[in-house]
Amino acid sequence: MTLKDNKWKKDLKVAGEAARAAGAVLTSMFGKVNHWTKKGDIDLVTDADLMSEKAIMEVVRRRFPRDNIYSEEAGRHDQKSHRTWLVDPLDGTTNFAHCFPYFAASIALEVKGKVVLGVVFNPYMDEYFEASEGAGAYLNNKQIGVSGTEELGEALLGTGFPYDIHDRPVEVIDLFSKMVVRAQGIRRPGAAALDLCYVAAGRLDGFWEIGLKPWDTAAGMVILKEAGGKLSNFGGEPYTPYMESVLAGNRPIHDAMMEVFNA
Repeated sequence: MTLKDNKWKKDLKVAGEAARAAGAVLTSMFGKVNHWTKKGDIDLVTDADLMSEKAIMEVVRRRFPRDNIYSEEAGRHDQKSHRTWLVDPLDGTTNFAHCFPYFAASIALEVKGKVVLGVVFNPYMDEYFEASEGAGAYLNNKQIGVSGTEELGEALLGTGFPYDIHDRPVEVIDLFSKMVVRAQGIRRPGAAALDLCYVAAGRLDGFWEIGLKPWDTAAGMVILKEAGGKLSNFGGEPYTPYMESVLAGNRPIHDAMMEVFNA
């Protein structure tokens, strides 16, 4: 099965239309953010977040007016449908506000409690990741897969720090300390949706983070699964985007990371 003939073809097309509409907004505003507000000590929201969200929601509502939408800034629009769009209009807001070009729009569709498709679009780099259940994962129409790295000492890992790190620095730094002495390298780019896609594309071998929200990981989760990756929470349970922690990678690196965290 391919993206062109799977049963989510129509939905994936709409997600792509919405992501590219958001990308146009973000591209037009990149480098021009002069004002932002704080949702927390280090959690920002900019006009770009809001305008990108508006662009996405306009596309989804026009094509699927009866679907639920659960978005980072607008919250939950519940129409009692069994279909819910999980939307992060600007993953990597702090990066965007500082003109660091690692950010994306992330859109996923959950049907009857299962996330069935996802798209993640970084307009600055013109990288469009997409996947739907059973059809593989793609970057700019070329199929991607996880790396073949098997040893943690040869692995390049990604991570992120939660917005409440000031309230629990010991827990976060303890996990980082355990991994930094075992991996070949660690990167902290600052956009979880893209981080998961980078694992899917074999650019990173593994990723972990705590304190994420459903819209942060839903699309990346599908893309990584379809690329042959493995995801769980820190306890080893199969991952859903409603969990508090995520541990992801190709299968050998995922399992090696799990052993370290639970040693």
